[in-house]
Formats: sequence, C-alpha cells, structure tokens
Amino acid sequence: MSAPKSKHISWSHSHVTREERSSILGHGAATLWFTGLSGSGKSTIAIAAERELVRRRINAYVLDGDNIRHGLNKNLGFSPADRTENIRRIGEVAKLFNDAGVVVLTAFISPYREDRDAVRASLPDGEFIEIFVDCPLDECEKRDIKGLYKKARAGEIPEFTGISAPYEAPEKPELTLRSAEQDVEECTKAVISYLEQCGILG
Repeated sequence: MSAPKSKHISWSHSHVTREERSSILGHGAATLWFTGLSGSGKSTIAIAAERELVRRRINAYVLDGDNIRHGLNKNLGFSPADRTENIRRIGEVAKLFNDAGVVVLTAFISPYREDRDAVRASLPDGEFIEIFVDCPLDECEKRDIKGLYKKARAGEIPEFTGISAPYEAPEKPELTLRSAEQDVEECTKAVISYLEQCGILG
C-alpha cells in the first residue's frame, strides 16, 4: 500500500484495546472476504451468514459490492486501476470495522489476486479469511437475473469479469464453497463452522 500524500498526519490510537472490545462483545473480529464470479452466490451467502451470526448475537455486517459503489466508491468504474482502488478502499473500511470488534463479510468479485493479497497483508494475522465461492461460468450465466452476462457477451458492458476481463481464482483460500453443488444453508453452515474452529466465535 502506498503512503498517504500528506506528510503531516499521524495515526491516532484508540484507548480501548481489541481485547477489551472482544471481552465486551464475547467474540473476535475478522474480515470474511467472499470472492467469485458475478452470480456465484457471494452476496446471497454473505447475507445468510450475517443473519445467522446476528441470531447468535455476533456483531456482524455485510459490505456489498453494489452498495459500496452507490456511495463510497461511486466515482470508480471497472478499469483495472479502478478495481484495485475499489478493493483498497474496502480493505481499509473492513480494517476499521474489525478494530471496532465487528465480523465483516465482504461480497466483491475482487478479480485480482494481488489486490486481495494486499488487503490480507493490511490486517493482523488470522483476521483475513478468504472464501472462494467457486461456481462454473455457465452456471453463473444461468443465474443471471440482471442480464449482465448477456449484455457483456453482446459487447454492451466492457471489461466484464469472466467474459472480457480476467478472474484470478484464489490459490489457497481459507474456505472454498462450491455453490453449484452446495445450497445456501450448507454454505452458511460451513462458514460458521470455520469461524468456530479458528476461535473467532466463542
């Protein structure tokens, strides 16, 4: 990550420790980074996992790709440079949420491995959990209720991941969900089980 443009700033450290927040909330914090093609089920699974976490009284929140582009990142397009900046900003937001003790679930295509690795490097060890929602392209196209793939194949949407722009699948994700074979409930259970195993959930 590049240094800030301003040289006249310094980081203000909280007077509340992560341990204090964890003790109050009763759970740890982490960023669950769902990545995969458009239509793979990232948002659907993240939302279902958020619902289950909240049911268990876990402070959790979904950062969704389209929602973020309506506000924080509305000035960004889909060029490689803009995609990288999109993910950088989300990583910074997730880091702040984690510092507040929140379990963050992000649902972004985030097609470039280098960008995801940069977010991982910015977080403490064990707090970046890469979840690959693995779904074949033809299945993603079948699920395409927005008609995005059809428009992309017609040349109406340039730089569309999986069609005219690349997707670099994770090499060693913490968790892989095969959403063409596993339903939402099974995927959600796998996510919760992983969080229990690694000690994020008490």
